[in-house]
Amino acid sequence: MTTSMSRRHLLVTGGAAAAVLATTGLPRPAAAAAPARPGGADVVLAWNRALLTTVRTAGLQPATVHPTRAFALLHAAMHDAVVATAGTGRPYLFTVDVPGAAAPEAAAAQAAHDVLAALYPTRAGEFASLLAGQLAAVNPAGRQAGVRAGRLVARLLLGLRSGDGSAAVPPVLPPGTAPGQYRPTPPAFAPAAFTHWAAVTPFVLDRAGQFRPGPHPALAGAQYARAVREVAAAGRDTSTTRTADETLQARFWAAPIWNYWNEIAQSVVGGSRSSLLVAARVFARLNLTFADAVIAFYEAKYHYRIWRPVTAIRLAAEDGNPATDGIPDWSSLATTPADPAYPGAHSVISQAGALVLRREYGPRWPLDVTSEALPGVVRRFATFQDSADEAGSSRIVAGVHTRLDHEAGRQLGGDVAAFVLRS
Repeated sequence: MTTSMSRRHLLVTGGAAAAVLATTGLPRPAAAAAPARPGGADVVLAWNRALLTTVRTAGLQPATVHPTRAFALLHAAMHDAVVATAGTGRPYLFTVDVPGAAAPEAAAAQAAHDVLAALYPTRAGEFASLLAGQLAAVNPAGRQAGVRAGRLVARLLLGLRSGDGSAAVPPVLPPGTAPGQYRPTPPAFAPAAFTHWAAVTPFVLDRAGQFRPGPHPALAGAQYARAVREVAAAGRDTSTTRTADETLQARFWAAPIWNYWNEIAQSVVGGSRSSLLVAARVFARLNLTFADAVIAFYEAKYHYRIWRPVTAIRLAAEDGNPATDGIPDWSSLATTPADPAYPGAHSVISQAGALVLRREYGPRWPLDVTSEALPGVVRRFATFQDSADEAGSSRIVAGVHTRLDHEAGRQLGGDVAAFVLRS
Protein backbone atom coordinates (compact mmCIF):
# COMPACT_ATOMS: atom_id res chain seq x y z
CA MET A 1 0.00 0.00 0.00
CA THR A 2 1.21 3.48 -0.78
CA THR A 3 0.47 6.45 1.44
CA SER A 4 -0.04 10.04 0.38
CA MET A 5 2.80 12.44 1.16
CA SER A 6 0.20 15.00 2.26
CA ARG A 7 -0.82 12.81 5.20
CA ARG A 8 2.64 12.87 6.86
CA HIS A 9 3.72 15.25 9.60
CA LEU A 10 6.98 17.17 9.56
CA LEU A 11 8.58 20.14 11.27
CA VAL A 12 11.55 21.71 9.49
CA THR A 13 13.54 24.75 10.56
CA GLY A 14 16.25 26.43 8.56
CA GLY A 15 17.70 29.93 8.44
CA ALA A 16 15.09 32.57 9.15
CA ALA A 17 12.14 30.41 8.13
CA ALA A 18 10.29 27.45 9.57
CA ALA A 19 8.10 25.06 7.66
CA VAL A 20 5.34 22.95 9.12
CA LEU A 21 3.79 20.19 7.05
CA ALA A 22 0.08 20.75 6.64
CA THR A 23 -2.33 17.83 7.07
CA THR A 24 -5.26 19.30 5.21
CA GLY A 25 -4.25 18.63 1.60
CA LEU A 26 -5.05 21.05 -1.19
CA PRO A 27 -6.15 24.66 -0.69
CA ARG A 28 -9.65 25.98 -1.05
CA PRO A 29 -10.46 29.51 -2.21
CA ALA A 30 -10.24 31.77 0.84
CA ALA A 31 -13.20 34.01 1.59
CA ALA A 32 -12.45 37.67 1.07
CA ALA A 33 -8.87 36.86 0.08
CA ALA A 34 -6.81 39.82 -1.05
CA PRO A 35 -5.92 39.32 -4.71
CA ALA A 36 -2.32 39.26 -5.81
CA ARG A 37 -0.99 41.96 -8.10
CA PRO A 38 -2.93 41.98 -11.41
CA GLY A 39 -0.98 40.18 -14.07
CA GLY A 40 0.82 37.99 -11.52
CA ALA A 41 -0.60 34.91 -13.21
CA ASP A 42 1.99 35.47 -15.94
CA VAL A 43 4.62 34.04 -13.61
CA VAL A 44 2.74 30.74 -13.36
CA LEU A 45 1.94 30.64 -17.06
CA ALA A 46 5.55 31.24 -18.09
CA TRP A 47 6.85 28.34 -15.99
CA ASN A 48 4.12 26.05 -17.19
CA ARG A 49 5.09 26.87 -20.79
CA ALA A 50 8.73 26.21 -19.92
CA LEU A 51 7.86 22.75 -18.62
CA LEU A 52 5.67 21.98 -21.64
CA THR A 53 8.58 22.88 -23.90
CA THR A 54 10.87 20.66 -21.85
CA VAL A 55 8.71 17.54 -21.89
CA ARG A 56 8.11 17.97 -25.62
CA THR A 57 11.85 18.02 -26.31
CA ALA A 58 13.13 14.57 -27.20
CA GLY A 59 15.54 13.11 -24.66
CA LEU A 60 14.85 15.48 -21.78
CA GLN A 61 12.10 13.55 -19.99
CA PRO A 62 13.40 10.34 -18.37
CA ALA A 63 11.69 7.42 -20.10
CA THR A 64 10.61 5.72 -16.88
CA VAL A 65 9.47 8.84 -14.98
CA HIS A 66 5.99 10.00 -15.87
CA PRO A 67 5.84 13.68 -16.89
CA THR A 68 2.84 14.40 -14.65
CA ARG A 69 5.13 14.08 -11.63
CA ALA A 70 7.16 17.09 -12.82
CA PHE A 71 4.01 19.16 -13.43
CA ALA A 72 2.74 18.33 -9.94
CA LEU A 73 6.05 19.25 -8.30
CA LEU A 74 6.33 22.49 -10.24
CA HIS A 75 2.86 23.74 -9.45
CA ALA A 76 2.69 22.53 -5.85
CA ALA A 77 5.93 24.41 -5.18
CA MET A 78 4.69 27.61 -6.81
CA HIS A 79 1.39 27.44 -5.00
CA ASP A 80 2.85 26.91 -1.55
CA ALA A 81 5.40 29.66 -2.14
CA VAL A 82 2.63 32.08 -3.09
CA VAL A 83 0.50 31.12 -0.08
CA ALA A 84 3.46 31.58 2.26
CA THR A 85 4.26 35.07 1.01
CA ALA A 86 0.79 36.41 0.15
CA GLY A 87 -0.53 35.72 3.64
CA THR A 88 -3.72 34.09 2.39
CA GLY A 89 -4.87 30.75 1.05
CA ARG A 90 -4.11 27.26 2.31
CA PRO A 91 -0.92 25.35 1.47
CA TYR A 92 -0.69 21.96 -0.16
CA LEU A 93 2.05 20.44 2.01
CA PHE A 94 3.60 22.94 4.37
CA THR A 95 3.43 26.48 5.67
CA VAL A 96 6.58 28.55 5.44
CA ASP A 97 6.88 31.29 8.07
CA VAL A 98 8.29 34.29 6.23
CA PRO A 99 9.38 37.21 8.39
CA GLY A 100 8.62 40.64 6.98
CA ALA A 101 7.34 41.54 3.54
CA ALA A 102 8.09 39.07 0.77
CA ALA A 103 7.06 39.30 -2.87
CA PRO A 104 4.83 36.37 -3.92
CA GLU A 105 5.97 36.68 -7.55
CA ALA A 106 9.60 36.26 -6.48
CA ALA A 107 8.73 33.29 -4.30
CA ALA A 108 6.79 31.56 -7.05
CA ALA A 109 9.48 32.18 -9.65
CA GLN A 110 12.31 30.96 -7.41
CA ALA A 111 10.41 27.85 -6.34
CA ALA A 112 9.60 27.03 -9.96
CA HIS A 113 13.18 27.55 -11.06
CA ASP A 114 14.63 25.37 -8.31
CA VAL A 115 12.23 22.50 -8.99
CA LEU A 116 12.77 22.44 -12.75
CA ALA A 117 16.53 22.97 -12.51
CA ALA A 118 16.71 19.95 -10.21
CA LEU A 119 14.55 17.80 -12.48
CA TYR A 120 16.09 18.90 -15.80
CA PRO A 121 19.66 20.07 -15.13
CA THR A 122 20.57 20.23 -18.82
CA ARG A 123 18.12 23.13 -19.20
CA ALA A 124 19.47 25.05 -16.21
CA GLY A 125 20.60 27.93 -18.41
CA GLU A 126 17.15 28.50 -19.90
CA PHE A 127 15.53 28.30 -16.47
CA ALA A 128 18.04 30.73 -14.99
CA SER A 129 17.32 33.23 -17.76
CA LEU A 130 13.58 33.01 -17.19
CA LEU A 131 14.05 33.47 -13.44
CA ALA A 132 16.31 36.49 -13.88
CA GLY A 133 13.79 38.22 -16.11
CA GLN A 134 10.95 37.64 -13.66
CA LEU A 135 12.92 38.71 -10.59
CA ALA A 136 14.03 41.90 -12.34
CA ALA A 137 10.37 42.95 -12.54
CA VAL A 138 9.76 42.47 -8.81
CA ASN A 139 9.93 45.33 -6.30
CA PRO A 140 13.38 45.08 -4.64
CA ALA A 141 11.84 45.65 -1.21
CA GLY A 142 10.34 42.17 -1.05
CA ARG A 143 12.44 40.39 -3.64
CA GLN A 144 15.06 38.67 -1.49
CA ALA A 145 12.58 37.54 1.15
CA GLY A 146 10.46 36.03 -1.62
CA VAL A 147 13.51 34.31 -3.11
CA ARG A 148 14.38 32.78 0.26
CA ALA A 149 10.82 31.50 0.71
CA GLY A 150 10.70 30.01 -2.77
CA ARG A 151 14.03 28.25 -2.26
CA LEU A 152 12.86 26.70 1.00
CA VAL A 153 9.56 25.49 -0.42
CA ALA A 154 11.27 23.89 -3.41
CA ARG A 155 13.91 22.21 -1.23
CA LEU A 156 11.32 20.79 1.14
CA LEU A 157 9.04 19.52 -1.60
CA LEU A 158 11.84 17.89 -3.57
CA GLY A 159 13.08 16.27 -0.39
CA LEU A 160 9.68 14.89 0.49
CA ARG A 161 9.28 13.32 -2.94
CA SER A 162 12.84 12.02 -3.27
CA GLY A 163 11.88 8.51 -2.13
CA ASP A 164 8.43 8.29 -3.70
CA GLY A 165 9.20 5.25 -5.90
CA SER A 166 9.41 7.11 -9.20
CA ALA A 167 13.07 6.18 -9.66
CA ALA A 168 12.43 2.43 -9.42
CA VAL A 169 13.33 0.13 -12.31
CA PRO A 170 10.07 -0.95 -13.99
CA PRO A 171 9.57 -4.71 -13.58
CA VAL A 172 9.05 -6.79 -16.71
CA LEU A 173 5.42 -7.81 -17.23
CA PRO A 174 5.14 -11.35 -18.65
CA PRO A 175 2.87 -11.44 -21.71
CA GLY A 176 -0.59 -12.85 -21.08
CA THR A 177 -1.62 -16.16 -22.57
CA ALA A 178 -5.28 -16.57 -21.64
CA PRO A 179 -8.17 -14.82 -23.44
CA GLY A 180 -8.53 -11.24 -22.21
CA GLN A 181 -5.00 -10.97 -20.82
CA TYR A 182 -2.77 -8.15 -22.03
CA ARG A 183 0.12 -8.88 -24.32
CA PRO A 184 2.40 -6.55 -26.36
CA THR A 185 0.81 -5.04 -29.44
CA PRO A 186 1.87 -4.42 -33.04
CA PRO A 187 3.74 -3.01 -34.77
CA ALA A 188 6.65 -2.80 -32.30
CA PHE A 189 5.41 -5.31 -29.70
CA ALA A 190 7.15 -3.17 -27.07
CA PRO A 191 7.18 -4.36 -23.46
CA ALA A 192 4.59 -2.88 -21.11
CA ALA A 193 5.51 0.62 -19.90
CA PHE A 194 5.35 2.19 -16.42
CA THR A 195 4.84 -1.15 -14.72
CA HIS A 196 6.25 0.42 -11.53
CA TRP A 197 4.03 3.49 -11.47
CA ALA A 198 1.24 2.01 -9.36
CA ALA A 199 3.77 1.80 -6.50
CA VAL A 200 4.63 5.52 -6.65
CA THR A 201 3.44 7.39 -3.56
CA PRO A 202 0.38 9.51 -4.39
CA PHE A 203 0.44 13.23 -3.76
CA VAL A 204 -3.09 13.53 -2.37
CA LEU A 205 -4.83 10.15 -2.60
CA ASP A 206 -4.54 7.85 0.39
CA ARG A 207 -3.50 4.92 -1.82
CA ALA A 208 -3.15 4.14 -5.50
CA GLY A 209 -6.13 1.77 -5.65
CA GLN A 210 -8.46 4.01 -3.66
CA PHE A 211 -10.87 4.47 -6.59
CA ARG A 212 -10.04 1.40 -8.65
CA PRO A 213 -12.82 0.77 -11.22
CA GLY A 214 -14.95 -2.33 -10.86
CA PRO A 215 -13.98 -5.50 -12.72
CA HIS A 216 -13.92 -5.48 -16.50
CA PRO A 217 -17.12 -7.04 -17.93
CA ALA A 218 -16.90 -10.74 -18.73
CA LEU A 219 -15.62 -11.64 -22.19
CA ALA A 220 -18.58 -13.95 -22.75
CA GLY A 221 -21.16 -11.21 -22.14
CA ALA A 222 -23.20 -9.01 -24.46
CA GLN A 223 -21.65 -5.78 -23.08
CA TYR A 224 -18.18 -6.91 -24.05
CA ALA A 225 -19.33 -8.06 -27.49
CA ARG A 226 -20.95 -4.69 -28.24
CA ALA A 227 -17.82 -2.82 -27.19
CA VAL A 228 -15.53 -4.98 -29.34
CA ARG A 229 -17.79 -4.77 -32.38
CA GLU A 230 -17.92 -0.97 -32.06
CA VAL A 231 -14.16 -0.50 -32.03
CA ALA A 232 -13.66 -3.18 -34.69
CA ALA A 233 -15.82 -1.17 -37.08
CA ALA A 234 -15.00 2.42 -36.13
CA GLY A 235 -11.37 2.07 -35.07
CA ARG A 236 -9.94 0.07 -37.95
CA ASP A 237 -7.31 1.74 -40.09
CA THR A 238 -9.42 1.03 -43.19
CA SER A 239 -12.80 1.70 -41.55
CA THR A 240 -15.71 2.57 -43.85
CA THR A 241 -18.03 3.54 -40.97
CA ARG A 242 -15.84 6.16 -39.28
CA THR A 243 -16.68 9.68 -40.42
CA ALA A 244 -14.11 12.19 -41.63
CA ASP A 245 -14.61 14.24 -38.47
CA GLU A 246 -14.10 11.17 -36.26
CA THR A 247 -10.85 10.46 -38.09
CA LEU A 248 -9.79 14.04 -37.40
CA GLN A 249 -10.71 13.65 -33.72
CA ALA A 250 -8.63 10.49 -33.43
CA ARG A 251 -5.59 12.26 -34.86
CA PHE A 252 -6.21 15.58 -33.11
CA TRP A 253 -5.99 14.13 -29.58
CA ALA A 254 -3.13 11.70 -30.27
CA ALA A 255 -0.43 13.45 -28.18
CA PRO A 256 0.01 13.22 -24.36
CA ILE A 257 -3.36 14.25 -22.97
CA TRP A 258 -2.04 16.09 -19.88
CA ASN A 259 -0.26 18.49 -22.23
CA TYR A 260 -3.56 19.42 -23.88
CA TRP A 261 -5.21 20.12 -20.53
CA ASN A 262 -2.32 22.26 -19.33
CA GLU A 263 -2.66 24.24 -22.57
CA ILE A 264 -6.41 24.53 -21.98
CA ALA A 265 -5.75 25.78 -18.45
CA GLN A 266 -3.27 28.34 -19.79
CA SER A 267 -5.87 29.79 -22.15
CA VAL A 268 -8.53 29.91 -19.44
CA VAL A 269 -6.35 31.35 -16.70
CA GLY A 270 -4.84 33.90 -19.07
CA GLY A 271 -8.20 34.81 -20.60
CA SER A 272 -9.85 35.27 -17.21
CA ARG A 273 -7.13 37.63 -15.95
CA SER A 274 -6.79 35.47 -12.85
CA SER A 275 -4.59 36.69 -9.99
CA LEU A 276 -1.33 35.01 -9.08
CA LEU A 277 -2.98 33.21 -6.17
CA VAL A 278 -5.84 31.89 -8.30
CA ALA A 279 -3.53 30.84 -11.12
CA ALA A 280 -1.24 29.00 -8.71
CA ARG A 281 -4.21 27.28 -7.08
CA VAL A 282 -5.78 26.18 -10.36
CA PHE A 283 -2.57 24.74 -11.79
CA ALA A 284 -1.68 23.02 -8.51
CA ARG A 285 -5.08 21.39 -8.27
CA LEU A 286 -5.04 20.40 -11.93
CA ASN A 287 -1.60 18.84 -11.92
CA LEU A 288 -1.77 17.18 -8.53
CA THR A 289 -4.99 15.60 -9.76
CA PHE A 290 -3.29 14.46 -12.97
CA ALA A 291 -0.31 13.03 -11.11
CA ASP A 292 -2.51 10.99 -8.79
CA ALA A 293 -4.86 10.02 -11.62
CA VAL A 294 -1.92 8.54 -13.53
CA ILE A 295 -0.82 6.57 -10.47
CA ALA A 296 -4.41 5.40 -10.06
CA PHE A 297 -4.98 4.36 -13.67
CA TYR A 298 -1.73 2.42 -13.81
CA GLU A 299 -2.75 0.64 -10.63
CA ALA A 300 -6.00 -0.36 -12.32
CA LYS A 301 -4.40 -1.22 -15.66
CA TYR A 302 -1.90 -3.59 -14.11
CA HIS A 303 -4.39 -5.00 -11.65
CA TYR A 304 -6.79 -6.12 -14.41
CA ARG A 305 -4.29 -6.47 -17.32
CA ILE A 306 -6.96 -6.36 -20.04
CA TRP A 307 -5.87 -6.85 -23.64
CA ARG A 308 -6.02 -4.02 -26.16
CA PRO A 309 -8.58 -3.96 -29.01
CA VAL A 310 -6.06 -5.06 -31.63
CA THR A 311 -5.43 -8.24 -29.65
CA ALA A 312 -9.07 -8.73 -28.72
CA ILE A 313 -10.23 -8.45 -32.34
CA ARG A 314 -7.50 -10.55 -33.89
CA LEU A 315 -8.04 -13.28 -31.31
CA ALA A 316 -11.82 -12.98 -30.98
CA ALA A 317 -12.27 -16.59 -32.02
CA GLU A 318 -10.65 -17.53 -28.71
CA ASP A 319 -12.68 -15.30 -26.37
CA GLY A 320 -15.59 -17.70 -25.89
CA ASN A 321 -18.12 -15.16 -27.12
CA PRO A 322 -20.15 -16.21 -30.19
CA ALA A 323 -21.10 -12.55 -30.83
CA THR A 324 -17.54 -11.48 -31.66
CA ASP A 325 -15.73 -12.32 -34.88
CA GLY A 326 -11.99 -12.76 -35.20
CA ILE A 327 -10.29 -10.56 -37.81
CA PRO A 328 -6.66 -11.77 -37.96
CA ASP A 329 -5.43 -8.88 -40.12
CA TRP A 330 -7.21 -6.10 -38.18
CA SER A 331 -5.14 -2.99 -37.41
CA SER A 332 -6.05 0.19 -35.52
CA LEU A 333 -6.01 3.71 -36.96
CA ALA A 334 -3.60 4.90 -34.27
CA THR A 335 -0.62 3.12 -32.78
CA THR A 336 -1.62 1.30 -29.60
CA PRO A 337 0.19 2.45 -26.43
CA ALA A 338 2.31 -0.10 -24.60
CA ASP A 339 0.09 -0.78 -21.60
CA PRO A 340 -3.18 -2.58 -20.80
CA ALA A 341 -6.49 -1.16 -21.99
CA TYR A 342 -8.66 -0.79 -18.89
CA PRO A 343 -9.24 2.03 -17.94
CA GLY A 344 -8.50 4.53 -20.73
CA ALA A 345 -5.89 7.18 -19.84
CA HIS A 346 -7.33 9.92 -22.08
CA SER A 347 -10.72 9.47 -20.44
CA VAL A 348 -9.27 9.55 -16.92
CA ILE A 349 -7.22 12.69 -17.43
CA SER A 350 -9.82 14.56 -19.48
CA GLN A 351 -12.65 13.98 -17.03
CA ALA A 352 -10.40 15.02 -14.17
CA GLY A 353 -9.28 18.15 -15.99
CA ALA A 354 -12.82 19.18 -16.86
CA LEU A 355 -13.98 18.87 -13.25
CA VAL A 356 -11.05 20.83 -11.80
CA LEU A 357 -11.46 23.71 -14.25
CA ARG A 358 -15.23 23.71 -13.86
CA ARG A 359 -14.84 24.15 -10.10
CA GLU A 360 -13.01 27.44 -10.57
CA TYR A 361 -14.55 28.84 -13.75
CA GLY A 362 -18.00 27.28 -14.07
CA PRO A 363 -19.27 24.72 -16.59
CA ARG A 364 -19.54 26.92 -19.67
CA TRP A 365 -16.32 28.30 -21.05
CA PRO A 366 -15.68 28.65 -24.80
CA LEU A 367 -12.51 26.78 -25.67
CA ASP A 368 -10.27 26.88 -28.72
CA VAL A 369 -8.06 23.82 -28.34
CA THR A 370 -4.98 23.47 -30.55
CA SER A 371 -3.70 20.00 -31.34
CA GLU A 372 -0.20 18.98 -30.35
CA ALA A 373 -0.37 16.11 -32.84
CA LEU A 374 -1.73 18.19 -35.75
CA PRO A 375 0.04 21.56 -35.49
CA GLY A 376 -2.20 24.49 -36.32
CA VAL A 377 -5.44 22.50 -36.18
CA VAL A 378 -7.97 23.96 -33.73
CA ARG A 379 -11.23 22.50 -32.42
CA ARG A 380 -13.83 24.56 -30.57
CA PHE A 381 -15.95 23.57 -27.59
CA ALA A 382 -18.64 25.29 -25.53
CA THR A 383 -17.84 23.57 -22.22
CA PHE A 384 -15.01 21.78 -20.45
CA GLN A 385 -17.09 18.60 -20.47
CA ASP A 386 -17.56 18.72 -24.25
CA SER A 387 -13.80 18.78 -24.67
CA ALA A 388 -13.33 15.94 -22.19
CA ASP A 389 -15.98 13.78 -23.85
CA GLU A 390 -14.43 14.13 -27.28
CA ALA A 391 -10.89 13.51 -26.03
CA GLY A 392 -11.97 10.29 -24.34
CA SER A 393 -14.16 8.92 -27.11
CA SER A 394 -11.51 9.78 -29.72
CA ARG A 395 -9.57 6.78 -28.51
CA ILE A 396 -12.39 4.47 -29.58
CA VAL A 397 -12.36 5.71 -33.17
CA ALA A 398 -8.56 5.61 -33.01
CA GLY A 399 -8.92 1.88 -32.38
CA VAL A 400 -6.92 1.75 -29.15
CA HIS A 401 -9.73 1.55 -26.56
CA THR A 402 -13.23 0.17 -26.21
CA ARG A 403 -16.16 2.04 -24.74
CA LEU A 404 -15.70 -0.05 -21.59
CA ASP A 405 -12.26 1.50 -21.13
CA HIS A 406 -13.66 4.97 -21.79
CA GLU A 407 -16.49 4.70 -19.28
CA ALA A 408 -14.29 3.25 -16.56
CA GLY A 409 -11.77 6.02 -17.22
CA ARG A 410 -14.36 8.75 -16.90
CA GLN A 411 -15.46 7.36 -13.56
CA LEU A 412 -11.93 7.08 -12.22
CA GLY A 413 -10.96 10.58 -13.36
CA GLY A 414 -14.07 12.04 -11.78
CA ASP A 415 -13.45 10.22 -8.50
CA VAL A 416 -9.83 11.35 -8.24
CA ALA A 417 -10.67 14.96 -9.09
CA ALA A 418 -13.51 15.07 -6.58
CA PHE A 419 -11.22 13.75 -3.85
CA VAL A 420 -8.49 16.28 -4.60
CA LEU A 421 -10.97 19.15 -4.74
CA ARG A 422 -12.42 18.35 -1.33
CA SER A 423 -9.11 17.52 0.37
